[in-house]
Amino acid sequence: MSEFTNPLWNPFIRAVRAEVKPALGCTEPISLALACAIAAGQLTKPVTHIEAWVSPNLMKNGLGVTVPGTGMVGLPVAAALGALGGNPQGGLEVLKEASAEALTRAKALLDAGKVQINLQVPCDEILYSRACVYADDESASVTIAGEHTRVIEITCGGKTCFHRNEKVEHNDDDPLAVLSTATLSQIFEFAGHIPFADIRFILEAARLNDALSREGLSGKWGLHIGATLQKQRERGWMAQDLASEIVIRTSAASDARMGGATLPAMSNSGSGNQGIAATMPVVVVAEYVQADENMLARALMLSHLVAIYIHNQLPRLSALCAATTAAMGAAAGMAWLMGGNYQTMAMAIGSMIGDVSGIICDGAANSCAMKVSTSVSSAWKAVMMALEESAVTGNEGIVAQDVEQSIANLCALACRSMQATDKQIIEIMMSKV
Repeated sequence: MSEFTNPLWNPFIRAVRAEVKPALGCTEPISLALACAIAAGQLTKPVTHIEAWVSPNLMKNGLGVTVPGTGMVGLPVAAALGALGGNPQGGLEVLKEASAEALTRAKALLDAGKVQINLQVPCDEILYSRACVYADDESASVTIAGEHTRVIEITCGGKTCFHRNEKVEHNDDDPLAVLSTATLSQIFEFAGHIPFADIRFILEAARLNDALSREGLSGKWGLHIGATLQKQRERGWMAQDLASEIVIRTSAASDARMGGATLPAMSNSGSGNQGIAATMPVVVVAEYVQADENMLARALMLSHLVAIYIHNQLPRLSALCAATTAAMGAAAGMAWLMGGNYQTMAMAIGSMIGDVSGIICDGAANSCAMKVSTSVSSAWKAVMMALEESAVTGNEGIVAQDVEQSIANLCALACRSMQATDKQIIEIMMSKV
């Protein structure tokens, strides 16, 4: 990486590299699969049974989502396949190389009732999993907390062999620390002036998420929203325009991801759907305006960094659907590609806060693709308004005159009053189990 005269630019790149990563499958079940894979890696004999404890929010996001390559839903299959076929060094792609034979053994373990998933109560961590994997008289446990891949403890045979502070420490070495004092205007300037060579890596987000989108358009995955809308457009029920292309191709990627396709998404802030929402609208608009790789990389960098900037003010998981905030990043990237300035971006984000801020997260599931499609549709609408200097004003609702204050107002809801909403959502979902 180059050294820049602007002291924020290297930290901005570090933040994007830390938060924009390939992920195979919904990241909450994958986090548990990783814990199981690492625990199983400590054993010398075949796995005989698994017991795990997870936080309420991780349980929420694991109840209704399909685990890639299995055709099965839920945390038990993620745990079993992680232990029997996962790569302990695979991170969010822990199940990437899981074999058909490993899946067969995982299903046998499930059928024998040898996998138990429990709710960790009380639990101070929003994102938490502890997996105990047994092999006859051997045992090992792994605890992940704070972030999807952050291992805080490993025990073997009841003895601790690795331990670190359970709380995520935010210090000067934290790649996200810079965002607590940065501004959207600084991010906008960065995206427009950073040397292309230093951000070329972000083009991988376009490649991975577009591949997911094309797979989703096959109509085999999830609620096949993208494929369905494409068919209806061919029948004349939708216009053949840029707006429909954004919604169709973005929701198709989410369809494939939530439906269990064995292709990785490029995630953002620990979420594949957030990565998709921050990527695909920008890719579609870039194609439309015939942007070269340089322009696409800048627009993607702007989109992903704005999404990270907003999400950094939120809990890692909450009652607020973060596809909405990721799509605010997409609004920034689309506005830039269409010749908008900083004010255009700010107006679009403000309008989105006035539009989709009430969408709740009720767990990862195929229906997430609906929320993704709604969010990116809102982003496009907000950009169209902003290009005509029209936006939700600071006199309306939680929107303020200043976009930074609007974001702070939205995040304050998620951090405080929506915590009660989150608990009620989890209670409703657990009553169905």
